[in-house]
Amino acid sequence: MDIHEHQAKELLKLYNIPTPEGKAVFSVDDALLAAKELPGPVYVVKAQIHAGGRGKAGGVKVVKSLDEVKVAAQSILGKTLVTHQTSKEGKLVQRLYIEDGCKIDSEYYFSMVIDRVSSKISVIASTEGGMDIEKVAEETPEKILSFSIDPTIGFQPFHSRLIANTLNLKGSSFKQAGMFFKQLYKLFTDLDGSLLEINPLVVTSDNDLIALDAKMSFDNNALFRHPNIMELRDETEEDPAEIIASKYDLAYIKLNGTIGCLVNGAGLAMATMDIIKLKGAAPANFLDVGGSATKEKVTEAFKIILSDEAVEGILVNIFGGIMRCDIIAAGVVAAAKELSLTKPLVVRLAGTNVEEGKKILSESGLKIIPADDLDDAAVKIVNAVKEIN
Repeated sequence: MDIHEHQAKELLKLYNIPTPEGKAVFSVDDALLAAKELPGPVYVVKAQIHAGGRGKAGGVKVVKSLDEVKVAAQSILGKTLVTHQTSKEGKLVQRLYIEDGCKIDSEYYFSMVIDRVSSKISVIASTEGGMDIEKVAEETPEKILSFSIDPTIGFQPFHSRLIANTLNLKGSSFKQAGMFFKQLYKLFTDLDGSLLEINPLVVTSDNDLIALDAKMSFDNNALFRHPNIMELRDETEEDPAEIIASKYDLAYIKLNGTIGCLVNGAGLAMATMDIIKLKGAAPANFLDVGGSATKEKVTEAFKIILSDEAVEGILVNIFGGIMRCDIIAAGVVAAAKELSLTKPLVVRLAGTNVEEGKKILSESGLKIIPADDLDDAAVKIVNAVKEIN
C-alpha cells in the first residue's frame, strides 16, 4: 500500500526525523490559510498523488508570496498529472501539500527497500539527489552506494558512517547522520515498510539534514498489524478493479496486455503470464483467486477481468489442490452465463475433482475451449484472439 508524501512526513516526525513544516489541503482557500501559518517567505505547493516525477509534470511549484500560493494552488488542484510513474491517463490531483521553503545547500538520494531474494533490507544512497535513481544507475553507477542489512543484526553505527562518508557529509550534518539514518531504519522496520525513499535528502545552508521529500510503501500482508497505517489508504489513488478485488480477497494487478488470466496460486499465475508472452501475446492482468475460491468469488473475478476494455480473451488455468476443479468450473460457467460472455475463453483444469470439473464445462452449452496442459492452453487462447481480430 502506498501513501501520500504528507502522510509519510507525519510518520517521519513521529520518529524525530526532520522535515519542513507543512499542511495537506483540499481546496485553494485552505491552501492560502495553510501558507499563512508558515514562516515563509518561500512556500512550496505540491501535488499529492501516488507517483514520482511530479515536479517535471508541473505538480510542484516554489513561490515567494501568498498571492503566488493561490495562483499555484489553482493551477495544480484538479489537474491531471502524467509522469513516468503514472499510466498514460495520469492521476487527478485532489489534494495539495503546502510546505515551508527550505534553504538548500546540497541534495542527495536515500532509500530502503526489501530485497526478497536475500531476505534483507537494501540501502541505496547517492550524491545525485533530485534525479531518477534509475538514470543515475545507468549513466553514473559509481555515484551510488548500495548495501544490505540483515534484519537479525539490524542497523549499526558503521552503517550511518558509511552513508555519511559516501554523501561527503561534514561537521554537524555528519554528526546528525547517526541518529537520522538509524531512525529511518527503525521507522521502516517498525511499520513493515516495503519502500522508503527520500529524494531529495538535503543539507541546508545551516548544515542540517532534512527529508525534503518522502515516499513510503507498506507490505499489504502486514497491514493487519498497523491499523493506523490502514487509515492512511487513499482509494481514489488506486485502480477501481484492484479495490474491488481486495474486498473479495482476490490478488489482482492490471497489466497492459490483452489476455485476461484467472489462476490459483501466485507461482502458477507468473508461469501463465510467462507462457502467454512466449506464445506471442501479453497478459492483461495478474489475478490469483487463491486456494479457497467459491463460485461467487470466481464470478467476481470474471467481472473484474472483463471490466478491462483491453481484454480480448480469457485464460483460466487451475491446478486443483485445496481448490477443487469442480468449484472453479461451476464458477466459470455461472460467470460466463451471467455476463453473457462472448470473448474467447480457454480453460485448463488439473488436480482435485478434475473430471467433475471438465464435465461441468462440457455440459454447460457454452463455447468454452478446453486445454490439456498449460502450453496447449496458451496456444489456444492466443490463436483464438488472433482469429477474432
